[in-house]
Amino acid sequence: MTLVTDIREDFELSAEMEETLKKAAHAVFEEEKLDDNWEISLSFVTPEEIRSINKRFRKTDAVTDVLSFPAAYDYSAEGEKNEKGEIILGDVIICVKRAKEQSLEFGHSFKRELVFLYVHSLLHLLGYDHMEDGEREIMESKQKVIMDKLNILRTN
Repeated sequence: MTLVTDIREDFELSAEMEETLKKAAHAVFEEEKLDDNWEISLSFVTPEEIRSINKRFRKTDAVTDVLSFPAAYDYSAEGEKNEKGEIILGDVIICVKRAKEQSLEFGHSFKRELVFLYVHSLLHLLGYDHMEDGEREIMESKQKVIMDKLNILRTN
């Protein structure tokens, strides 16, 4: 698995946090019974950038915490591949400032919030959604199982 990062915010992605994010991706793929032959693009952006992206692609003029843009839609088929032969899964864009605010609002660590947003987005890239009650229940259940496996709880 390759994690391609792009940091456009006053934020330093520590080696420890990068390793935690890779473990989170492995946990998602394991939960979904998929191999981890994927490339994921992960960007950390400012509120202004995520608002602009949200407005352009979702027609919503607001700052949000995270956006996901899948690259491949049929995961049983061969999608676009990188130079290592990994299928390009898609893009995850996290607003660092919003994630920090939410960690304070929810009373848990910034690390927990980043990992949660990443797991949430990876599930979106794999086709999960939460627009309807049944979908939301499935997605929330998967998120909990994965976060528990990582031992990153709301109190972390």
